[in-house]
Order: sequence, then C-alpha cells, then structure tokens
Amino acid sequence: MKTDFNNNQFLVQNLKNGNEKAYEYLVEEYHHPLCVYANSLVNDKDQAEDIVQNVFIRTWERRQNLKSDFTIKSFLYRSVHNEFIDQYRKQKSVTALEKKYIEELDRIVDKDEVFFEKLLSLVQKEIQNLPPKCKKIFLMSKQEGFSNIEIAEHLNVSIKTIEYHITKAFAILRKKANKDMEPILFLLFGYKRTKKLNA
Repeated sequence: MKTDFNNNQFLVQNLKNGNEKAYEYLVEEYHHPLCVYANSLVNDKDQAEDIVQNVFIRTWERRQNLKSDFTIKSFLYRSVHNEFIDQYRKQKSVTALEKKYIEELDRIVDKDEVFFEKLLSLVQKEIQNLPPKCKKIFLMSKQEGFSNIEIAEHLNVSIKTIEYHITKAFAILRKKANKDMEPILFLLFGYKRTKKLNA
C-alpha cells in the first residue's frame, strides 16, 4: 500500500476519502523536509515544528477541498510558506526585499500547478548540476537540515569551507535563475540566505 501512495493522484484521492494510512504516509514522507524548510525561514526549530504541525492538521481537516489533479508536494511547501508569512506579518514588519519575494511567490502560486511544479523541477535540476562537493554540502545543509558545524565535523573540514560552498551554491543557482526561479529559491531555502547573497 505504501508503494501505491507514491502515486500523487492516488495519495490525494485517499486523503480526500479520509484514509488515515494515506495521512500517516504524508506525515512520514514530508515531515522532515518541511521542518528543514520551515526552519530555514524562521531559524527556530520549535517554531518550525509548530508551522509544519499546523499545516498537516489543516490539510487533514480540509482534505475534502484537496484537488485530485494537483501535486501534493507543491501544496505542502506552499502551505508552509503561507503559514510562515501569516506568522511573520503578525510578529514584525516585512522588509522591502522580503515583501518583493513574497509578492513574487504569490504571483507564481496564483498561476497553475504545472507552472509551479516546472519551476521546482528546474531548481532541483540546477542543484544536481552543482560541482560535486558544493552539491553535497548544499544538500546536507538545505535538504537534510544539518548545521554548518555538524557538516564540518562529518566531512572533517572547517566551518569556513562549509560557508564558502553554501554561498558558492547560492551564487551559481542565482546566476542560473530567471525572474520566476529566484522566488522559488526563496521558497525552498529561506529569505535570510537570499538576503545574505544580495549584500
């Protein structure tokens, strides 16, 4: 059954039908990457957990509203993004740069699912094209959620080396990015890192 849930349409349909096994699969499959993403936005693991928990609860409560033809992964990332924006706006003022990326993301999200998914695929493709060491460090940091210190210890290199490769990865990705892809980098990896590279 778990293998069947790898099929996006089958998973969404079972969620709509109230299948608790489908929901368990959803949480097991996406909890960690979504927490890593949320933490890249808020830089607070407890708050990141709360954001992701809220998204999963709301997804289950509103499962009847899910569309069978959309990609659940895109939906979850957008939901985490929206939850972060809601909390962020309540807590503090939004800088001009952050406002720019938020508006751009809203514009992209308002387009169809295929367009959004295509952009995600392009970003993932460019990540795979990064130089090997650069890609390894970038993925350990941004997808697996390791801290710079943990990566440095694991690879037996200095923290400065880790920072260099992460900055280099962003520089390469931003150079390859078109005006639509850049907000996706923001969506996946957080505004703090994006701002840093603009400095």
